[in-house]
Amino acid sequence: MTLPYPCQSSDHTVARRGFLGTMAATGAGAIVGGLGAFTQPVLADQLKHQQKRLVIWDMHGGLSQLESWDPKPGTETGGPFLSIPTSVPGIHVCELLPETAKQMHHLCLIRGVNTKEDDHGKGRYKVMTGRKQVPGASDPQIGAVAARTLMPEDYALPGHIVISPGGGGGRSNDASYLGPRYASVSLGGGKPPQNSALPDNITVEVDAARQEMRRRMNERFLTRRRTSIAEAYGHSYEQALQMMSQRDVFDVSKESTQDQERYGKHDLGRNALLARRLLEHGTPVVKVTHSNYDTHHENFNFHIEQLGEVDQAFSCFVADLADRGMLESTLIVVLSEFGRTPRVNYRYGRDHWSKAWSVVMAGCRIPRGATYGETNDKGTEVIDGEVDHANLFHTYLAAAGVDTTGSFNIEGREVPIADPASEPIHDILG
Repeated sequence: MTLPYPCQSSDHTVARRGFLGTMAATGAGAIVGGLGAFTQPVLADQLKHQQKRLVIWDMHGGLSQLESWDPKPGTETGGPFLSIPTSVPGIHVCELLPETAKQMHHLCLIRGVNTKEDDHGKGRYKVMTGRKQVPGASDPQIGAVAARTLMPEDYALPGHIVISPGGGGGRSNDASYLGPRYASVSLGGGKPPQNSALPDNITVEVDAARQEMRRRMNERFLTRRRTSIAEAYGHSYEQALQMMSQRDVFDVSKESTQDQERYGKHDLGRNALLARRLLEHGTPVVKVTHSNYDTHHENFNFHIEQLGEVDQAFSCFVADLADRGMLESTLIVVLSEFGRTPRVNYRYGRDHWSKAWSVVMAGCRIPRGATYGETNDKGTEVIDGEVDHANLFHTYLAAAGVDTTGSFNIEGREVPIADPASEPIHDILG
């Protein structure tokens, strides 16, 4: 099934750029002599117990909480689907998620989200930055903040990666004032970024000579006129070289045929398997996107198709991270910009609804096999444990060990990491 974006909002049309074409204009903190000291990949066993990581599953457009995490079967708003028991007695999810239900003992359902914003762009800004959008301001998104606080200083590869169909390697501007080093790089199709292999007519020896000449010229220039821009160019070239030397990290075809079948022969399956591969190789922040949940019409048919892919890929992903001992150090978040209306419209769709919807978390300090918050019997409002975008933003970072009361020093100005007027959901932080 193919549905158009009913809202036609600009938030649904993101331009892609070539990775290597933009790398030269990005990066910070040059190491002119190269990044050779960091070429060896970090061992997965060390990562399990040390480095914290964040992976976001972004259900773009607004996943229906009633057809997923907070079903209300048998009510006038509940729709046609049943709820099913999970691996945790007393917790039920929609029948469209039978495999995910078996992984409930790893998950925590946050069912009392109220972000009070039904516009796609403004709602997404709130959810991704933890702040309300105001004119003239630009705040970094959660992935960039997590990369800034979790990524080791000596990490040679891109530390913030967004995986989506059609992603070709371009950098976004989601890091704002944190700088381009922490902006996301887009990947897709389970393949390495475009233009990340040497052309056939350039040998390894010739390229090494070219790079050595470039480094010497950089060093000569910097002895006379050192600038942050010049250092950024140097760092971006070195990072691109490291990415080229380790491009197999980004190639999902290196995974077993069995795993590729388990995750699914569709975009989301390949992207989820690539996310697992990146996390195992040390990438601190990964976002997997799935779209389009803006189901103003045919909501139920659409969720049958979409959640079939999610159920297969997400359940494998959670189970694999748990089996590998990675949940202790990896935070999983499943979110949208809002949920869908309890009322079903005349087109058999659900519209935008930010007053009572759900987010899912797992891993790190998050309790397993739990729910937090509750909506009323029709799903129209939160009646217990209400949280908003700022609470969630604090909680994501705090669960990964970040002190969210701290600040970033941006050119001598202290900027709070998270909204200082808010705080984490302390009841779910173990």
